[in-house]
Amino acid sequence: MNFLRRRLSDSSFVANLPNGYMTDLQRPDSSTSSPASPAMERRHPQPLAASFSSPGSSLFSSFSSAMKQTSQAPSGLMEPPGPSAPIVQRPRILLVIDDAHTDWTKYFHGKKVNGEIEIRVEQAEFSELNLAAYVTGGCMVDMQVMRNGTKVVRSFKPDFILVRQHAYSMALGEDYRSLVIGLQYGGLPAVNSLYSVYNFCSKPWVFSQLIKIFHSLGPEKFPLVEQTFFPNHKPMLTAPHFPVVVKLGHAHAGMGKIKVENQHDYQDITSMVAMAKTYATTEAFIDSKYDIRIQKIGSNYKAYMRTSISGNWKANTGSAMLEQVAMTERYRLWVDSCSEMFGGLDICAVKAVHSKDGRDYIIEVMDSSMPLIGEHVEEDRQLMADLVISKMSQLLIPGGTVPSPLRPWAPQSKPAKSPGPAHMGPLLGQPQPRPPTQGGPRQTPTQQPVRSGSPSQQRLSPQGQQPLSPPSGSPQQQRSPGSPQLSRASSGTSPNQASKPGAPLASQPRPPVQGRSVSQQGEESKKPAPPHPHLNKSQSLTNSLSTSDASQRGTPSEDEAKAETIRNLRKSFASLFSD
Repeated sequence: MNFLRRRLSDSSFVANLPNGYMTDLQRPDSSTSSPASPAMERRHPQPLAASFSSPGSSLFSSFSSAMKQTSQAPSGLMEPPGPSAPIVQRPRILLVIDDAHTDWTKYFHGKKVNGEIEIRVEQAEFSELNLAAYVTGGCMVDMQVMRNGTKVVRSFKPDFILVRQHAYSMALGEDYRSLVIGLQYGGLPAVNSLYSVYNFCSKPWVFSQLIKIFHSLGPEKFPLVEQTFFPNHKPMLTAPHFPVVVKLGHAHAGMGKIKVENQHDYQDITSMVAMAKTYATTEAFIDSKYDIRIQKIGSNYKAYMRTSISGNWKANTGSAMLEQVAMTERYRLWVDSCSEMFGGLDICAVKAVHSKDGRDYIIEVMDSSMPLIGEHVEEDRQLMADLVISKMSQLLIPGGTVPSPLRPWAPQSKPAKSPGPAHMGPLLGQPQPRPPTQGGPRQTPTQQPVRSGSPSQQRLSPQGQQPLSPPSGSPQQQRSPGSPQLSRASSGTSPNQASKPGAPLASQPRPPVQGRSVSQQGEESKKPAPPHPHLNKSQSLTNSLSTSDASQRGTPSEDEAKAETIRNLRKSFASLFSD
């Protein structure tokens, strides 16, 4: 008991006790907290023994639990993390510019970009849209549509656009080219491209591209109809032959087209062109047997033949009979050639007429706003939807899914390139060493390349004085994988090493007692041996002078200079070891 009291009075002993032990030792009911008579000690020997044993055992158990916690802490840090909650990507907004007769939402139902990002479809006509485009903020679109008699107003930033409506038509007085410019200003991708949509706002402009294809392929492969362009009514004096077809301005669905039988009617039409204040084109009338339409949606091709029943010279006006025909190589060449204009058309169609004399004439090309015909309309719309999803997956890369190009074992710094056989190193998977720098770590071919400046690249000397790196002049660093190794008994270098412009040997001999020979460095890198007491001093001098020597080294031009240098170094080290 007196021993315990003396130990408790010692402040250093109390300070080293764990928390809670003073409370246990100083409780009133404890046998060590109040003096007890010898009779009480004889009457209760067990508490006295417990008082001697409990502090030590509690202290030991506390230390044991602390050591267990310490040993378990690193293992807990190395445990693999639990499954994290998946990152929910925001849905990509697709703006479909089309009339309300086609509900494009059902064609994109259940479809996802890259199989993981939802697609939200917003559909409206050009007349229901307005926008504001910014340099860095993209394009903000305002939409006001009528849905089941209710006016719906929404603002959103689309990610992709499908254009299924004409942006310009003189006949209907619709000119939405400013909206196309705004969407292009906002940098939005589209099918077809907004660049091509804007170029298709003028039919003579598109026909000029057909003329280029005509001159490229020739009249046999690409039979283009003969056409004449007039910017206004003044040059329209007469036509070379009649009947002719006069087309005014830019219109669709057969509007603005007039068949002129004679010169008098032609003069009347000229006055109408003057009143319209627009351009006009004339082309020879072709007594057609049927019309041909070749369409391309992505990689899907279809060809149709349309024959007029009502007797109208316009096959797309009145009653007509439509049937699908075989896709020939001639038709494929037509549509493939036209799909390359304006940077590429993902959706396009070529219209041609087949005359009664058996000849074909290409008259027009249409873009993604073309009307769908035939019994495969639903299939064509689904093809368009699949094409849009494919384009969105290519252009809209979700964030955080692009893998890092750096491999975990590749060095962060770019290895220095050296001409000659040293280029075989990267082909064989061996990184080329960088030029030596003052105090920087150096790599050997046998070492695993790690990040520059890593402590694992430095190796300590056997005497533990300072970390030593492999010398910059080691032949294992500058040798190609197929070059022979240098030995202590060799008197010169190999021809492969002598021809390297980046060899570390100097044309002039180094000062003695300031470095090791090349052969000794090569052997020491292969098998470690106990170094000489003077070796650490000379190697430290070599490391400190590596940069200055490297700046003064030149490319050896003769093998004799190298051999002389090695002999001088060997002599200098022989004198060093003899001391």
